[in-house]
Amino acid sequence: MSEVRTISEIRKIGIKALAQSLGPIGMVRFLQSFELGYGDYTKERHEWLEENIDKIAREIKKRR
Repeated sequence: MSEVRTISEIRKIGIKALAQSLGPIGMVRFLQSFELGYGDYTKERHEWLEENIDKIAREIKKRR
């Protein structure tokens, strides 16, 4: 049975394994791919979609 490790130890071992396998640049790129982001995408998406739809409708009316 394997020994119980702290999350800190696991991270340290994981980073070392990634660096050895992927190289430092590959390791960084891999880790960046897991960025969680921030904000409420769904709410923000509805806001900018509504703005764009209104703008498009105004432009269509202008051209008529």
